[in-house]
Amino acid sequence: MYAERPFPGLACVWRRSAVTAAVGRVVPDGCTDIIYSATTGEVFVAGPDTVGHVTPMGPGELFGVRFGPGVGPSAFGVPAVELRDQRVPLTELWGPSSRFEDALGTADDPCEVLASAALARLRDTPPEPVVGAIASTVSATTVDDLARSLGLSARQLHRRSLAAFGYGPKVLHRVLRFDRAVKLAWAGVPFADVAHRTGYADQAHLSREVRELAGVPLGQLIRS
Repeated sequence: MYAERPFPGLACVWRRSAVTAAVGRVVPDGCTDIIYSATTGEVFVAGPDTVGHVTPMGPGELFGVRFGPGVGPSAFGVPAVELRDQRVPLTELWGPSSRFEDALGTADDPCEVLASAALARLRDTPPEPVVGAIASTVSATTVDDLARSLGLSARQLHRRSLAAFGYGPKVLHRVLRFDRAVKLAWAGVPFADVAHRTGYADQAHLSREVRELAGVPLGQLIRS
C-alpha cells in the first residue's frame, strides 16, 4: 500500500507499507526524497533518477518526504548531480543526530519528523529563485531562449541545472514531461490525449519515451 498527502513547503509526504516482501518500480520525476525505514531504522536520500528501476521492499513500513524539482539539494548541502541515481545515507549529508533518530523511532507519524527537519534546513538555505524559474519554464522554450530570459549564458544555465536538478535543461525537460504524462495516464486520460497534452509528437513518441525512462510500456507502468 502506498499513500501520499500534501504538506506545506514540500511536494508531499508519503508512506508505503507491505506485509510480505514486494517490489516497486521507481521512475524519474525530477524530485528528491528523504526516506525512513521503520523496520531497519535507516534514513537515506533518494537522488534524482535518470531511468526507472525496480526496488525490493521487505515486510514493514517506509516513510518519506519529497522535495519538488530543484529544491532538495538546498537542504542536503550538495549539488544534485552528486546524488543523481544514488541512494545515500542521510548521515553522510547531515551528520549523525541521536535526537533526530530517537524522534523518528518514537513518533506516531515519522513523516512529521522528517518534514520538520527538511523544512528547517530549507529555511536556513533556501533554493535560489532561478531554480523555480527553470523548473516552471524549461518545457515552454528553447534552452537558448530560457538562458537569455534568466540573464545567463547557455553554459551557466547548464551548470545551474546540474546543481539544482541533477540534469542539464534538456534532460530536465524530458523528465518533467514524462512525469506529467504518467500522472495523466494514472488519472485515466487516454494515451493519445496524454501525448497531445504533454507535447509529444504522437502516441508512438510517448511510448518510446516511457520505455526509455521507465523500462516498461506505459500500460504496464500504470498497472504496477
